[in-house]
Amino acid sequence: MYHPRKNNLIYRFFSWYIEYIIKKDFASLKYNNIDIKANASILILANHFSWWDGFFIFYINKKFFKKQFHVLVNAENYGKVGFLKYLGAFAAAHTGKDVLGMLNYAGQLLDDKNNLVLIFPQGKLHSNHLKNITFEKGVMQIIKSSQKRLNIIFAATFVDYFSTRKPTAHTYLQNWESEEYMSLQLLKSAYNKHYDQSVVKQTQITE
Repeated sequence: MYHPRKNNLIYRFFSWYIEYIIKKDFASLKYNNIDIKANASILILANHFSWWDGFFIFYINKKFFKKQFHVLVNAENYGKVGFLKYLGAFAAAHTGKDVLGMLNYAGQLLDDKNNLVLIFPQGKLHSNHLKNITFEKGVMQIIKSSQKRLNIIFAATFVDYFSTRKPTAHTYLQNWESEEYMSLQLLKSAYNKHYDQSVVKQTQITE
């Protein structure tokens, strides 16, 4: 398994750099405030449609949640985008037991109230125009591997240009109060309900 690495100098530089490129390439990044349990970690489930997605949530965490950022990526991106490991990225090096170990590791991260873990349940990049978000089975393994003292946050992000040269990104957040019995289907259904409601809000924006 590939673990995150710590280097405060690299982290501070890329923390500044991510904020810089978002402000440079976007008219704005907008998101809504939500209430969370302050003494619990955060698991964020987000749609995955662009190279920017992890950076959007990193920025929101820096400004709003203020937790230690972690993100599950694939082995290719972990190796190819060298600085990700210093921003909390982790990945499975191989299939099989290594994947299970990685999922259990993510669950253990969530046992620390200071941590935030970002997961893209689709597993791969998909269009921003999907009507339904699919979930890989590993999401439930992460939750089951934790002590379940966490905030489960749904994030749905959409990008539109409207009347400006640069696009505007909108991230819609929801703190989901989970049921006592949780299944992959229940989690997927709840996320897609939030996703559908977010699409409606996005289409109602006018300039």
